[in-house]
Amino acid sequence: MSKLEQHYSTLRDTIEEQEATAALNRTRGQETVPDEIVGRLLGGETPIRVWREHRGLSPRELAARVAISPSALSDIETGRSEGRLATLRRIATALDVDLEDLARLEEDQQ
Repeated sequence: MSKLEQHYSTLRDTIEEQEATAALNRTRGQETVPDEIVGRLLGGETPIRVWREHRGLSPRELAARVAISPSALSDIETGRSEGRLATLRRIATALDVDLEDLARLEEDQQ
């Protein structure tokens, strides 16, 4: 390997290391999502149910935290009701996720 190739290789490695460090710093402190949860979301399961179960909450517990009835939560989880924006915001807050995380992924792909 020539000196020029060695220098290029060293520079490339340095840049890759700096990019990896910058990416780590940008995501430090953010929650990581287990593969199982990602798979369920990508598989089309209802995000509210997936996140609720991931957080270890029963439907009754989440409904109580959001101040809605368990049947209203069930209707939103199953898609029988879209739910009011204010309610969806309270659900997102109770689940400690962004509102966008509650959108069904297949809707985003259409």
